[in-house]
Amino acid sequence: MLAEAAKSTLLLVDMQERLLPAMTGGAEAEARCAILLKAARALNVPVTVSEQYPKGLGRTVPGLSAEIGNAPVFEKTAFSCWKDEGLKEHLIVHHEAGRPLVILAGIEAHVCVMQTAADLSAAGFGVLAVADAMASRAPSSHALALERMRQHGVQVMNTEMVVFELLGQAGTAEFKALSALVR
Repeated sequence: MLAEAAKSTLLLVDMQERLLPAMTGGAEAEARCAILLKAARALNVPVTVSEQYPKGLGRTVPGLSAEIGNAPVFEKTAFSCWKDEGLKEHLIVHHEAGRPLVILAGIEAHVCVMQTAADLSAAGFGVLAVADAMASRAPSSHALALERMRQHGVQVMNTEMVVFELLGQAGTAEFKALSALVR
């Protein structure tokens, strides 16, 4: 399964102010999420954002808020985005509109991201987990999350793979702008 701009959505999970500083590799994950958001905007890939209990954990980090634009932001308390009714319905609408692929990034890899990936895969979505655009407190938890996602049929990728798959070809203005972000 390859990421295709016309068939994909980007789901950014819980990249929040009070969570991100505790993550190992959090700054790298934030930078990679910014690249994914820029690519999504340039290639008309819908973006959806979740925030886990923002009253206690804060909002999406300011470095990503500007890139999110007018994308819908869903507040949740369930760890899996699929277990939040509003998010679930939103993702179903995208699936029914011909976007069965979910590009998944965020934190924590072994909790909210992994549970979301497993649930989306079980629900029939193609899930593309962007390993370098997610983080956990401990590197071992991040590695275990990727292993479990693979067991659920999730494709594990990196940001550069996603960007070039969404682009599909060189020689376009989008290629020139986006390829510069990952080099």
